[in-house]
Amino acid sequence: MQRLFWTFADGWPGIGLLIQRMTTGALLFYCAAGVLSTTSQFAGVAPSIIGVAAGVLLLFGLWTPIAGTLVAVVEIWSVLTHPTTPLVSVILAILGATLAMIGPGAWSVDARLFGRKHINVP
Repeated sequence: MQRLFWTFADGWPGIGLLIQRMTTGALLFYCAAGVLSTTSQFAGVAPSIIGVAAGVLLLFGLWTPIAGTLVAVVEIWSVLTHPTTPLVSVILAILGATLAMIGPGAWSVDARLFGRKHINVP
């Protein structure tokens, strides 16, 4: 992860990324709940299950580039297969792509695992 992001945004930009990750994850859960309550076929449920898994990763900020890319691909898949209500899927695809490009921010598991370490030499 350190190779993908040479800095993990801190301060106000980090808070903005935290809010964006939380909003995207919550919206993925909301959309999946709606799909799961109306559809019982596996082909219709599979994108929602993948979206929820990526949403969990985004909520914690774990493997953010992979999860964001996965969200973008799943939501584009959703737009192409269910073109009746594309607005929310397009917004989620954009949010996932931007998170994949920008990174998770300082308040994430990625930053704790892969961020710069400070070594104090006595």
